[in-house]
Amino acid sequence: MNGAPAAGPRVGRPAPALLVAGYFAAALACWLGAAAALVAARDELAAGAVWAPPVLLALHLAAVGFLPLAVTGGVLHILPTLLRANLSPRRAGAALPLLCAGPVLAYAIAYDRGPLLWPCAIAEAAGFLLVWWELAALVVRAPRGRLLLASRLGVALSSLHAAAALAAGALLAARDDRPLWGIPHERLIGLHLHLAVLGWLTLLLVTVGRTLGPMLALAPAAPPRRAPVSEIALSLALWFLLAGLAAGSRPLELAGALGLLLVVGHFAALIVRVSRQHRLEAPEGPLLHFLAGLVFVVQAALLGGGMLVGLAVTPRRLAAYVLALLVGWAAGVTVGHLGKLLSLSVWAWWPPGPRPKQAALYPARLWLAEAALFVAGVEVAIDGVLAGSATAIGVGGALLAGAAAAGSGAALRTVRAGRPALRLPVRAAPA
Repeated sequence: MNGAPAAGPRVGRPAPALLVAGYFAAALACWLGAAAALVAARDELAAGAVWAPPVLLALHLAAVGFLPLAVTGGVLHILPTLLRANLSPRRAGAALPLLCAGPVLAYAIAYDRGPLLWPCAIAEAAGFLLVWWELAALVVRAPRGRLLLASRLGVALSSLHAAAALAAGALLAARDDRPLWGIPHERLIGLHLHLAVLGWLTLLLVTVGRTLGPMLALAPAAPPRRAPVSEIALSLALWFLLAGLAAGSRPLELAGALGLLLVVGHFAALIVRVSRQHRLEAPEGPLLHFLAGLVFVVQAALLGGGMLVGLAVTPRRLAAYVLALLVGWAAGVTVGHLGKLLSLSVWAWWPPGPRPKQAALYPARLWLAEAALFVAGVEVAIDGVLAGSATAIGVGGALLAGAAAAGSGAALRTVRAGRPALRLPVRAAPA
């Protein structure tokens, strides 16, 4: 699998199911920890103490613990197929233990543990570099002159924004609360947050979602296009927003925010169409999380836009904005796809001979329960933050923990049903 793919492959060879399962297992453990940490941070969130260590721990367990592992596991299965290129499981496998430094890094960031912070940050960065190397190789290997199901430019821009977000995080850790190039610390945090959530995750979701959403929902595919207009427009709008944040320019911030809303709105129209035209017996976790995530994006836009045009900027509103954008949208859509992608990976790597139907590997009802608990948990937590209610935040966190437990249980059922595929050696080819 390390050599060049054969000329003109119909699809690329995804990462082995065992490797995908390893990434998802580590990600779900971090996700459960983030939900538990949110419950522990209820008093600080209710008081608007957004920089308190328990709050930082909960957010970073999601941001540097769950998301890198979950997104990497997902793209290792998805992108080889969409870009029609093979990957190297050795580099992808080597990145897994390095990215598992994320939970310890989250703790070190939250509680300012310098001796832990930098070794873990270096390990996390090394893991990202291996992943980016593999993504760059996929982009380069993708055949020219053939219809690809994901934009090479979108994947490349998403990776660049992820690298910039990681660098911004390192600068924040190195400078404590001091300004950088005249940019106040609070605005530096905004740059870091939006690079990660919008530049990395949202751009990646838009890049692969226009194909993946209809595919998983058995809906008609989006029409072919000549250029990745959405990916370019989202990146340009993001850079306007970042320039506005850096310069303290309200017009630039508003221009960027409006452009982002237009691009996400266009993507939302696609997902709504998929929800109406799907051929599933009942909507499944990925589609429900997509729809719920768009609702949370609207809530974040109302809060963020309101604070740009005159609504008082308060710690509680900022915390609610981050919860809606980071947890409700980015983490929610990601966790909603884990079960489906895991079952597809197991199905693709089933040993030669009769294989079960893919639906038998995906416990749809359990993932529906996960989605319901997730949506209720995030909404109750956001409302609790805005109202300053520690009780409501605790209830929301408990519901999120229940969702994480349900998702973990559902993934375990897929692993148990797919043991024949998980025992395959790394060099075996999927059927």
